[in-house]
Amino acid sequence: MPVVDQVIEAPRAVVDGREQGCTILVRDGRIVGVEELGGSASTGQTVRLDDDVVLLPGLVDTHVHCNDPGRAHWEGFDHATRAAAAGGVTTIVDMPLNSVPPTVDVAALAAKREAAAGRCFVDVAFWGGAVPGNADDLRPLWDDGVLGFKCFLADSGVEEFAALDEAGLHGAAQAVASFDGLLLVHAEDPGSLLPAPKGNDYAGFAESRPPEAEVVAIEAVVAASKATGCRIHVVHLAAAAALPVVRAAQDAGILVTAETCPHYLTLTASDASDGDAAFKCCPPLRDDVNRDGLWVGLRDGTIDLVASDHSPSPAELKTGGLADAWGGVSSLQLGLSATWSEARRRGHGLDDVVRWMATAPADLAGLGHKGRIAEGADADLCVLAPDESYVVDPARLEHRHPVTPYAGRTLAGVVRQTWLAGRPVDLDAPPRGRLLGRGGSR
Repeated sequence: MPVVDQVIEAPRAVVDGREQGCTILVRDGRIVGVEELGGSASTGQTVRLDDDVVLLPGLVDTHVHCNDPGRAHWEGFDHATRAAAAGGVTTIVDMPLNSVPPTVDVAALAAKREAAAGRCFVDVAFWGGAVPGNADDLRPLWDDGVLGFKCFLADSGVEEFAALDEAGLHGAAQAVASFDGLLLVHAEDPGSLLPAPKGNDYAGFAESRPPEAEVVAIEAVVAASKATGCRIHVVHLAAAAALPVVRAAQDAGILVTAETCPHYLTLTASDASDGDAAFKCCPPLRDDVNRDGLWVGLRDGTIDLVASDHSPSPAELKTGGLADAWGGVSSLQLGLSATWSEARRRGHGLDDVVRWMATAPADLAGLGHKGRIAEGADADLCVLAPDESYVVDPARLEHRHPVTPYAGRTLAGVVRQTWLAGRPVDLDAPPRGRLLGRGGSR
């Protein structure tokens, strides 16, 4: 008879890629057994879930901008991780920008860890950054525990995180390949971008960042991966026109993967016809045909995962016209329900959502003990009522600022509870999220 701390009886759970009933045994924050429902003779505190909820592994969001330190007034680790927990996300990986300093050397990583320490309600890991002139800092950052490196091929929007040109991309890829690291790329070709028009016409803004910009940039990514053997991941792919480039590379054995985001899967440029800058993001939202193409890419596996690209800012930075407004969507708390709302309409199940938003991102980040309900995995869990819906009220979100393009939308899937390391997350109690290094080391 196993000695355990918790016994969780779930009539419905996503385990091994399908929904089924099971009993989960937890000891010291880890899952030590997954058994048939009602078949366990283990002792321990027992929790029996209701029949109207589905137990999911805690989601893993590998694309979150906490903006801390330096711009914590944009979000901060405390607000970001509260929002994550409220949305069923139990692990986030923080981007190296828009914090000051950006995470481009070991000293900056230490500053980021100091800013995060004791303030996180979920587990947090970190990406490093690849910028012009820091090639010699990449290996030390890797040795100090970052999970990989983010770079831009076009202007990042902040002067302290400069973009790489084609030679810089190849140099970073060669350096990262030398220790079998991972390079993440914001793939827009600067030569294909047009000046953003003044005013609030979202269609005009979208036309200034055409699909061709992503296609050309991803072709450069494929060439860099092929030449160096570097594992390269395309973040927030928004243009369905680029999918054949990604698929051809994958079929040829080139080490290129891709993600998209809930807002590209659920929203279009026409939803922002009034020029609401809450919808502004780079790459931009596009049309229905493009959105349908992204769902095809998810279905056939060309797109590996879905991550939020949560990039918040104060409301005052979302004013003054689309050309000048900050480009970022706030959606960390809403990503699961937004994706599920559209996924189920298109015939997908929660097993697909778990693969896209938990298992695949955990595997990309090298956190194999996350994102799954399995023996040996962390007991990070999400209790979801998939058939319950709600209307998004920005004022009730845990994000620091009540700005989101989902305001007023009805979404399906209510997170009833989030568990971290075998215990429910209590947003009124001291935070107990851990800071992770590569492989999940503390």
